[in-house]
Amino acid sequence: MRGLPGSGKSHWVELFIQGLPAALALNIADQGLCSTDHFFYQNNRYCFDIARLSEFHQLNLSRFIEALASGVPVVICDNTNMALWEFAAYNAAAKALNYQVHIQQIGDVRCKIHQRECAKRNQHGVSLHSIQRMAGQFKEIKNNFCK
Repeated sequence: MRGLPGSGKSHWVELFIQGLPAALALNIADQGLCSTDHFFYQNNRYCFDIARLSEFHQLNLSRFIEALASGVPVVICDNTNMALWEFAAYNAAAKALNYQVHIQQIGDVRCKIHQRECAKRNQHGVSLHSIQRMAGQFKEIKNNFCK
């Protein structure tokens, strides 16, 4: 997944999983849905701590690799992935374990209207200024499949 906070990445993932056969959907939801945000929840409350961001990104990558190694048929990284380096390790791991990689981008990152909507909609309190900074770091890819 790629997109700004509040763009609808997690909603897209939820709808995608709901559209799958029940057994596959359950398998993906239990083992194949990897999001750094999940590590920031404490007692069902999102508690972002910048000091733990790097640690949680590493934990998420480890969880992603474990899901691949376990043979989960579809494994999803639900992070913002604004810069190519942010998902390079996920891509490399998936390719090394013979998975096909598809990048699903949500929204037009460069669109100012989209940025404002993301600032209003995101559930993590990310400011418009931070969203604009993230959008400025966004790196395009040529197509939605990584080689």
